[in-house]
Amino acid sequence: MPEPSEDPTSWSMDLRGTSAPALVEIRRWASRTLARVDDAHLGDVLLVATELVTNAYDHGNGPLGVRMRHTPSPCRVWIEVDDNCPDHPVLAPPSPERLGGRGMYIVDKLACAWGVLDHPGGSKTVWAEVSCDGVDAVPCAATLA
Repeated sequence: MPEPSEDPTSWSMDLRGTSAPALVEIRRWASRTLARVDDAHLGDVLLVATELVTNAYDHGNGPLGVRMRHTPSPCRVWIEVDDNCPDHPVLAPPSPERLGGRGMYIVDKLACAWGVLDHPGGSKTVWAEVSCDGVDAVPCAATLA
């Protein structure tokens, strides 16, 4: 189980040595820790987190960890996934001929921004920012209270 950080708006989970079933735990963990985020936006956050972690399993030699940070006003959730592979994710349009390759396309469509931070030794962090207060968005529940 993840340990809460000292900052009540930030959470992290160690993923070293895990396998794909850890995705269920990540979704449960994010749903609990981001309980104040509106359900529609939480769905986007969960999908982006799942895609980033899946990408690390499939292309990054397995994820090392995941972090999320939330600010209620403006409503934003940042998701960061670390892995120990220097290769950057590839953004490619979906194709009916390929079984995979849609993950970063989904991230690109749901996130207001995403990118990669390279670290010494060949590891990296892939991050995404999901906005809950865009033009057509409903404000986070936290901002309505």
